[in-house]
Amino acid sequence: MFFYSGLEQMMNHFSKTGGFLSVRRGEKVNTMTISWGFIGFIWNKPHFITVVRPQRYTTELIKNSDSFTISVPFGTMQEELRICGSKSGRDVDKGEIVKFLPSKQVSSPIVDGCDAYYECSIKYVDKMSEDALPEAVKAMFYKNDYHDVYIGEILDCYAAEE
Repeated sequence: MFFYSGLEQMMNHFSKTGGFLSVRRGEKVNTMTISWGFIGFIWNKPHFITVVRPQRYTTELIKNSDSFTISVPFGTMQEELRICGSKSGRDVDKGEIVKFLPSKQVSSPIVDGCDAYYECSIKYVDKMSEDALPEAVKAMFYKNDYHDVYIGEILDCYAAEE
């Protein structure tokens, strides 16, 4: 199963060069570049846990969506990752930067041309608590703009060639 066999390679690329978090709400679709997240087991099922800052355009969509996808290229699509990480979906149609394809299990699309895909059903959302974070973490990563945490049950995961 790809979940186990491809996990180390996926996380290596994801943490170093990033991946795409994509979401659909109605007819609106957006993707953004992320490199913070992890996979684990909770409630006896695999989940992808990621964070999104509340001021991002993606938050407008994901907070009213039931799903998100993670698409990870392995050393390719660097320009697309750069643009999707620096330009807002409020100002740029990300569908002109990447090609969206329908996913297999959820309403949110995947990004064509990637090597690993995770389709997730949103199960839990919460805001990071400023009071719960160590001062060193706040000083290094935050300026009073704490992430929202999204826990998505992985309904399907696969490699591009599957």
